[in-house]
Amino acid sequence: MKMECTLLNNGIEIPMLGLGTYKIGKTDEDVYNAIRTALDVGYRHIDTAALYANEVPIGKAIRESGIPREDIFVTTKLWGNDVVKDEVPQAFDRSMQLLNIGYVDLYLVHWPVKGKLVSTWREMEKIYASDKAKAIGLSNHLLHHLEEILDEANVLPTVNQVEMHPYVVLDDLVDFCADNTIVCEAWSPLGSNKAPLLEEKILKEIGEKYGKSPAQVVLRWNIERGVVAIPKSSNKERQAANLNIFDFKLTPEDVQLINSLDKNYRTGIHPDEIGF
Repeated sequence: MKMECTLLNNGIEIPMLGLGTYKIGKTDEDVYNAIRTALDVGYRHIDTAALYANEVPIGKAIRESGIPREDIFVTTKLWGNDVVKDEVPQAFDRSMQLLNIGYVDLYLVHWPVKGKLVSTWREMEKIYASDKAKAIGLSNHLLHHLEEILDEANVLPTVNQVEMHPYVVLDDLVDFCADNTIVCEAWSPLGSNKAPLLEEKILKEIGEKYGKSPAQVVLRWNIERGVVAIPKSSNKERQAANLNIFDFKLTPEDVQLINSLDKNYRTGIHPDEIGF
């Protein structure tokens, strides 16, 4: 069962499934163990952020895994407070020191900061030029944010990571990103406790057809749309199950049925309402 990957617009390969790490453990030891377990079961894509305050144990787990650094795709993110303080290079350097893994594969602007979209992207382009980040991109940026940045960008964003699952399908954003060679990536791809997505009858019925769980169906749905997914789990069995989605494919009819669950329901904050 081979991990599917896709190419970013600068030629870097990104695995289609990664591990989200927001609140993945209460202690550094919890985080370390979750990452080591994930790497052991086959993950090669780890997503973190300065905000998560877990870069140190994640870096340690990667260094001590015995897996060559170049075989693990690592993402971290720039927090908005550092944008507000005009401390983008300092924030990146801090993440580099905490991770201590030589370079990051992808560095993202975590949230849009009003009035600073283009100036922040200019700083990201400088980081990219330093070769300490193999790719740069955005997180939680909507169509109008992307348009503002693309009008001025010298380097195209490679990725836009947003909350995306069958309750918030975002077809327009996915299409816009595809048209502009930006890979969409889904955080919280399985929804959350706030909305029982995985109890949906449609997902259960499609799952029964393939011998898969509703969670596996949803993760596969992301991949059929060309969307990278980063589900979060510290449980070894669940991590392995989430990874077990590369031996089946949904039909276009399955995808349309899952799309029909859309109700524009976000479990996280709306990107236009984040306050910095």
